[in-house]
Formats: sequence, structure tokens, C-alpha cells
Amino acid sequence: MGSAEGVRKRHTARPSGTDTGPKAQNGQLGNWGRAWEVDWFSLAGVVLLLCTAPFIVFFFVMACDQYQCSVSLVLLDIYNGNASPLSIWNQAPSLTWTAAKIYASWVTFQVVLYMCIPDITHKFLPGYVGGVQEGARTPAGLINKYEINGLQCWIITHVLWAANAYYFHWFSPTIIFDNWIPLLWCTNILGYSVSTFAFIKAYLFPTNPEDCKFTRNIFYDYMMGIEFNPRIGKWFDFKLFFNGRPGIVAWTLINLSYAAKQQELYGHVTNSMILVNVLQAIYVLDFFWNEAWYLKTIDICHDHFGWYLGWGDCVWLPFLYTLQGLYLVYNPIQLSTPNAWAVLVLGLVGYYIFRSANHQKDLFRRTQGKCTIWGRKPTFIECSYRSADGAVHKSKLLTSGFWGAARHLNYTGDLLGALAYCVACGAGHLLPYFYIVYMTILLLHRCIRDEHRCSNKYGEDWKRYTAAVPYRLLPRIF
Repeated sequence: MGSAEGVRKRHTARPSGTDTGPKAQNGQLGNWGRAWEVDWFSLAGVVLLLCTAPFIVFFFVMACDQYQCSVSLVLLDIYNGNASPLSIWNQAPSLTWTAAKIYASWVTFQVVLYMCIPDITHKFLPGYVGGVQEGARTPAGLINKYEINGLQCWIITHVLWAANAYYFHWFSPTIIFDNWIPLLWCTNILGYSVSTFAFIKAYLFPTNPEDCKFTRNIFYDYMMGIEFNPRIGKWFDFKLFFNGRPGIVAWTLINLSYAAKQQELYGHVTNSMILVNVLQAIYVLDFFWNEAWYLKTIDICHDHFGWYLGWGDCVWLPFLYTLQGLYLVYNPIQLSTPNAWAVLVLGLVGYYIFRSANHQKDLFRRTQGKCTIWGRKPTFIECSYRSADGAVHKSKLLTSGFWGAARHLNYTGDLLGALAYCVACGAGHLLPYFYIVYMTILLLHRCIRDEHRCSNKYGEDWKRYTAAVPYRLLPRIF
């Protein structure tokens, strides 16, 4: 799956080069974006994900609802014949009119914030880049413009949430948790609807036909997407909206609802719940603070918009990235002071590595190498590649700072942060650790996919780069 690789929207980009737009080589566009042709292995993976991913989400949510988040108890009951997938399904709360109204109002509100309120926060927040920004060049040569206002949307949404919780009391702060499973049906309806619409739109009225990729395999095209940047009108960009809103804006609200439910049930909020809320809120705010930079990452520059992004952003992200908070509602854990500090330090160190590595790359890219990294002039590998028009271009791959220690050390920081969320939940159950397992698989896959693309693009120069920086994620280990 994200986001972001689709469902988890991690703002992770290609290795530390100075060029910002993906280019093809040898006059071909085949290395840009997703595949033109589908092998049997890829097709099997696509069909497997289409068939299993919705049930994985349902399984974890129902494990908490019916078994106190104990995956082993669910499997044991099924093994002993005391339960079956069908019986668990039959016990699940159904779609409700209340949940439908809540979710419809939520999505509509986010569309209004995204479309109708131009960004003003960049005018008074030093260092923040918002407002109308340009993305990278698409395969067809188009440079799209985006209204970057995610931070503003997040602030408005959370100010209203706080105002309701403390002053107006229009609804209970536990409203999300109280309607969690009915909301699961609502998110699935939207996820499948937008994915199907994008699939049909690519055939009937694509935004830019030259940016479409058809494999003639309906399963692959539906999942991985056909259109590169499907849009309605000038500004409603499917990829940007669903990558960031409504799922990631909701992420912190979902965690706050969990904390409110813990307060309601037990009379207090545990320090583990506070840690999960704080550490994940740091990540969410970082995402929106750097939303303009996100336009130059893999999610926007290479991924097409299909079920992988559409359903994933609507369902997978809000339900599985918040498993730690959900687990802590059913299993409140009060960490010892040393353990709480250890979790906080682990999360902050992970975030520092993640953000600092990305900052070094961005600084190197913006200044064309005329900067200092860790107090020294940066070192780099000079590379060349050939674009689709046959022209030869120059590029630089950074080998200083974090990028001299490992080729994807930003991913390593990402994984340390993910691990912190999980260990905040203790060691009593497996369910909270799904996140770190998933993120490890996701980012390892990104490493391989990204480096395969760079190897095709740079050829022998890429071999020189990997010789200079031999490790991918862990210096002197891997």
C-alpha cells in the first residue's frame, strides 16, 4: 500500500540528486511512472492486494471491537471452531445514517477548505511555503499548478474541533470512536467510488491523454491507475487532495477522539496515549508544513491515481495508521517514567534523522551544491542521463551528511519514528506492531523500486554512486 507509496503518504523522494523532474532515458518513457506492461508476478500481487487489503482492515478493527485487540484470540477462536470469519462479519455494526452524515459532512468540509479558501498562512509564517506552487514536469511535459493550503486546512479544522470540545459542545469529542465501524463502511464507499470514477474518467474524459498509461489489464490499471494527474476543473487535483485530505487531516482528530474515549472510560488519559498523539501529530504537521516540497516526491512525480491511492487514502491510512491509539482505548497502558522518556527520545531521534536528511537533500538541490552540510562543502557524484528528446543532461548525487552514510537514511528515520509509536503500546499484543512491519516492507520496496529506476536512468554513473555510498538503510549493516 499510503502516502502516502500509495497509502501511507510519507514524503519520501528519490536519492539525493539535484534534478527535480523525472526524466526518461534512451528516448523512452517506460521508466517514468508505473509500468506499461504487466508480468504475471505483478498481476498476482495486484489481485492479491485487491482481494485481501479490505479484509485486513476489517480484521484488525473487529479484533479490537470483539477481542480487545488480541489477534491471537481471534485466530484461536477460529481454530477451535468457536468463531468463523462469517460470524465475526455478522457481529460487525452495519452502516448507519448517523455515520453517513458525519462522513459526508467531513469530506464536504475538506473539499470546501481545499477549493474555496486560498492559503494565507504563508504570508505570516516565516519559512512556510504555501499558496499556488508548481509541481514537477509530467511525462507529457505539463507542469501543473497546485493550491498548497494543507496546513491552513489542518489549523482551521483543529481550531473548530477544540472550540467544539471546550465551548460549543455541538458533538462529543468521542464521536469518531463511537461511530468507528459504521465509518469504515462509509470510507470504503468513497474509496471504491473515487477509484472507479478515476478509472472510467481515464477512458472517457482524461485530463491529459498523453499522461495516461494503459496496460490493457483491467486489474492492474484499476489498482495502479491510468491517469497521472486526474483533475476536475483547474484546481481539484485528485492525487493531492486524497493524499493529504481528508485522511491525514483526520489522523490527528482520530487520535484525539481515542484520547477522549480513554478519558471517558477510565477517568484519565495514559502517558502512552499522549505519546502516540504527540509523536504522530509531529509527523502530520511536518507533512503539511512541507506540502509544497511533497510535490517533487515519488507520490506526485511517479504514481498514477487508481485504487492504490484512492481506496488506500480513504480506508487504509485512517484505519491502520491509527491502530496504536485504538489499541490503547481497549488496553490502557501507563508507561514507567524511564520507558516513556525512552519512547519520546526514540520518536524524536527518528524524526530528526528523517527531517534533517530530507532538508540536506533539498538544500543541496536548491543551491546546486553551493552550500555546507555538517560544516563542510558537500561531496557528490556527477551524473549524466539522456531525456526523451535525446538531449544529454547533467545531475549531481549527494554523498555528504546523512546521504553519505546511507542512500535512504531518511527512510531509516521514518522507521525509527514508526517503531516509537508501536513500543508506546507495550509488548502485550501483536496488533500495534503491524504498523512497523508494514512500513518496513513498504520502504524496503521503495528502496528497490527507486534504485532500479535510478540504475536505468544513470547507468554506469549509478554504479559509481553506489560504490561511494554502499549502504541503503543502516550504515555498515545494510
